[in-house]
Amino acid sequence: MRRALSIAGICGALLAAGGCGGTPVACLNGSGAYLRALEEAPGPVRLAGGVPISDCLTDNQKAGDLTAVGDAMLDSATALNAEARQEHGGASNVELGYLIGAAQRGAEDTGGIHAELMRRLIAAATYSPGKQVLSKDFERAYRQGFDAGLAEG
Repeated sequence: MRRALSIAGICGALLAAGGCGGTPVACLNGSGAYLRALEEAPGPVRLAGGVPISDCLTDNQKAGDLTAVGDAMLDSATALNAEARQEHGGASNVELGYLIGAAQRGAEDTGGIHAELMRRLIAAATYSPGKQVLSKDFERAYRQGFDAGLAEG
């Protein structure tokens, strides 16, 4: 009995940090957690407990966790896109790119379960009213963030 409790305790601690196959708790704290962490972009971005954003997209992710993570990421991408369109080439552009790059990194090895989320994230990140062309400054800063997120996210 004592050994079973020890294993359960270890798995619980690992789950909070992203182990035992579950979604790290830091990923489930809403868009505010992502937006605060993304302020570090293009440097390494970490959620609470040192969790990279890419770790929020896990293989065989539970539907409820996928919904919570997806909602937080989509809300973050939408907010950052609105800011980025106002300040072409500014920090919001880099943060937005980082978020998408990190999500892409996390989704790469999950058997396609995050494909719809990625489609929606990219649409939110690249939204432009009236389909206006996004500026070169927007694209350059977004690419800087995307590359960093893909590499480190």
